[in-house]
Amino acid sequence: MISIKKLVLCIGISCLANVGSALADTYDLVELYQSALTYDADIAAAESAYVAEQEQENIALANLLPQIDADASIGHTNDEIKKGPNVSDSYKSTTYGVSLTQPLFNMPRWYDLSASEYGSSRAEAEFLTAQQNLILKVSEAYFNVLRAEEDLIASQALETAVKRQYEQAKEQFEVGLIAITDVHEAKASYDSSQTTRIRAEGALTIARETLSRITGQYAIDLKTLSDTYETTIDPTDSIESWVNSAIENNPSVIAAHFNAKALEMGYKSKRAVHYPTLTLTAGFDNTNLDEVKSGIFNNNVETEAERGTVFINLNLPIYAGGGTSAASKRARLLSEQAMHQLTAAQRSAEIETRSEFINLRTNSQTVDSLKQNIISRESALEATREGYNVGTRNIVEVLDAERNYFTALRDYASARFDFIISSLKLKQAAGTLHEEDLAAINESLILQAN
Repeated sequence: MISIKKLVLCIGISCLANVGSALADTYDLVELYQSALTYDADIAAAESAYVAEQEQENIALANLLPQIDADASIGHTNDEIKKGPNVSDSYKSTTYGVSLTQPLFNMPRWYDLSASEYGSSRAEAEFLTAQQNLILKVSEAYFNVLRAEEDLIASQALETAVKRQYEQAKEQFEVGLIAITDVHEAKASYDSSQTTRIRAEGALTIARETLSRITGQYAIDLKTLSDTYETTIDPTDSIESWVNSAIENNPSVIAAHFNAKALEMGYKSKRAVHYPTLTLTAGFDNTNLDEVKSGIFNNNVETEAERGTVFINLNLPIYAGGGTSAASKRARLLSEQAMHQLTAAQRSAEIETRSEFINLRTNSQTVDSLKQNIISRESALEATREGYNVGTRNIVEVLDAERNYFTALRDYASARFDFIISSLKLKQAAGTLHEEDLAAINESLILQAN
């Protein structure tokens, strides 16, 4: 494979991207992904949401378990009758007790527990979606930096080649070999190449800033893609197998499925509010009366009483102003909405999978085509230069041939990066994207030549 960097070394160009590289660390894809795991706010938010839903499941379970309460009180009572017999009572009281409440039959709470379990599964799927999104975000940002570096190198190489052509044109004009128009054409192309190089420098800076925002690392030196990286795909791959995987494994589809189940249980819970409930209540308390003074008996005694109780309470809701029916209707409509969202998620996953499968095949073929295009453009450039030397070609044709050649080099490098991103997007759509996929790509990354 023809490498842009090898070309730059041949013509003696020093790449701006490597300035100061001796003082900086060289990062690879996996290292930056690990940094993003602890830095990216989106993945942290998704993890917090997942843990919160797990706690909601514990809350729903707690509503079905025994509730035990303890209480104690101490006080002084003084009763005095103003009219009638002169009778007064005065005493201190100390009371403590414990009570237990256990739901025996409460269908809304059981449905709430099921809803929270489905909600926890939905949050887990959403967390997996966030992880896959982060893998893709880091990969796109990483290869966008490499893409910008390749673009800058091609722009610098073109600028150098055009400058050399411009200087030759001036020398030839001075000795009367060419017309002044050829010098002007070369100068215009040289000015244009400078503008292209300046824009490429800005695009590289922006790409690095984007990667830094995701990973928290301002990476100057990145490992680049090896020339031996394969951009071919298995010809036996079936688009239908990828679509089937997406329907079953796409985390967005899974999240929509569990969301629909959770809202279905929520609807059943609201509807079950009409059902009767049975609750077991048991309690024990002890009351101690001390320093009792009675105006009737005129004595001072101490009494103590203990009481234990067990009740089974039946409650049958009859009418709540129409609120129960309204809440049930609202929950039903939300459940229907979630089912439509599930259908939309399935269709979206299928379309996305088919599109990415086609993109992957297209990008693979594009890489092969552009590789051949480099050979053709190089041959055309050499032929045009020879023709210019013997007077059969003009300088405009030479400049165009040089620009076409360096553009072919840039497009080839960009197509290889497009292939990698397409492969990751296809796996994401199919729900099979994992960190191991980054590790496999990472093995094909090598240190850049200085």
